[in-house]
Amino acid sequence: MKLKRFVFLLLSISVLFAQPQADQNSSTQKVVKKPNAALMQLLDEEHQIETELTENNIWSKIYSSYNTYRSLKKERAQLSKKIQRLEKRKKLTQKQEKELDAYKQKALILDDKLLQLKEYEDNPFKKFLTPPRVEDVPTVGNPFAIVSALSYQKKLNSDQEAYKARYDSMQHLMDQLKKKNLLLQKIIKLDNNATKYEHLLKSNTEEIKTFAPVLDIFKTTNNVYSKKIDEITFNLKEKIKKEIEKTITIGGVILFLIILLVLMKYLVRKYMSDNDRFYTINKALNITFILITVLILLLAYIENVSYLVTILGFASAGIAIAMKDWFMSLMGWFTIIMGGSIHVGDRVKFQRGGIEYIGDIVDISMLRMTLHEDVTLTAYMHNRRAGRVIFIPNNFIFTDMIANYSHAGLKTVWDGIDFMITFDSNVQKAASIAKEVTRKYSKGYTDITRKQLNKLRSHYNIRNTNVEPRILTFIEPYGMKISAWYLTNSYATLTLRSTISAEIISRIQEEESITLAFPTQSIYVDKDVPKPLPEQQTIPMGEETF
Repeated sequence: MKLKRFVFLLLSISVLFAQPQADQNSSTQKVVKKPNAALMQLLDEEHQIETELTENNIWSKIYSSYNTYRSLKKERAQLSKKIQRLEKRKKLTQKQEKELDAYKQKALILDDKLLQLKEYEDNPFKKFLTPPRVEDVPTVGNPFAIVSALSYQKKLNSDQEAYKARYDSMQHLMDQLKKKNLLLQKIIKLDNNATKYEHLLKSNTEEIKTFAPVLDIFKTTNNVYSKKIDEITFNLKEKIKKEIEKTITIGGVILFLIILLVLMKYLVRKYMSDNDRFYTINKALNITFILITVLILLLAYIENVSYLVTILGFASAGIAIAMKDWFMSLMGWFTIIMGGSIHVGDRVKFQRGGIEYIGDIVDISMLRMTLHEDVTLTAYMHNRRAGRVIFIPNNFIFTDMIANYSHAGLKTVWDGIDFMITFDSNVQKAASIAKEVTRKYSKGYTDITRKQLNKLRSHYNIRNTNVEPRILTFIEPYGMKISAWYLTNSYATLTLRSTISAEIISRIQEEESITLAFPTQSIYVDKDVPKPLPEQQTIPMGEETF
């Protein structure tokens, strides 16, 4: 009984002592739970920062490669010492030889890795710290340069934004490294086994020390680069603005000249009935407008005009030799325009290489005249073709003869028709018929020519102003030749020639006292008696003797 009481007493005492101990353990567990939860949260934040720095930041990757290079270089130096130590021994065991071969093989692998990471040997951040190269600033001297200036400005802004983004990424890296440093310090305080985190803290601190001077250099470089870009951009904007204003001014002047040109052409067209004169004035207006426009552009966009004049002065001799024909054509054009010897619409005859070309001038440019060949007596008797477009260089007026059939408003030329009659024909009657017919068909042209020649007396010393048809008679071997000359339209000589010829033949055939003559021959044939040589004689038209 006493023994049972003693056991019960011991149990009660043990329960009393165990209760506070249990309460103490319970409270201890509650205290431990709180730092474990905080530690897990810190570790999670540190892991997130480490992941972000490793995956999304180029600077961390560069630093990692830099560290790798240093570690490999250090390992290679240690390996070199081991190799040298083994190679210094005179005799190596089989095991040592295997070790030496393994060291050499490993050294080759390390050398290959170091070669691949060679760029990280010295100043690995230099490539990314150097700002983009600022190319030569384009000169805004004409409207086309505005486009290149705007493109250059856009490129500068793009480079500046890219460089600033690079700087922001490094600044963000430093912020994250400092945040990670604080987290590691807190983790070390909460974790009893903090050896691992102490090593990470040391490595992180070393990384901050590495990036701190780099960030300072980057900040200074970024400020200098930004100011330089801002200055260039400002200057470019000013130049572009001035060039736009200049272009608008020049455009306004040219637009005013165009309106003035159109107005002058309208007035000339409205109040000038002569198409040839209108063409000449229109051409002169166009050339004047072009010359004034070119002069305005030269004065506006050539800064040193005297420099241009000097260059042209030195180059003029070479240009005159190399482009002699062009230069002479320009001089010929100037002579044609100022002298007024040939105008658009004139009927001219041009001879070159023994071939004659007759037609109308349809255009006069600065280098050549364009002639449209017509059906004329020359085409009928010699060329046997017409309708061609002939290009005549302007310099030919200095070396070749060019006949103008319609100069100074004259629209008529003298044309002649010849026919032969026998010696016994009535010559006076034949001449009278020729004169009557030619006067009948050329009367209108005769009156026009008389008026025009009277006007030309103030410009030319014209003595013979007889415009009536002229009938001439000549003795020829086969009969009497009658030559009838009359004034006709310069542009339609064949038409009137054909009409007059038909009329004269018709009138002569009606006359019994007039017989047309042509070359004939008489041949006498006798077998025995030699006959004198045949004599040429004139016989009536339509008879032949053999």
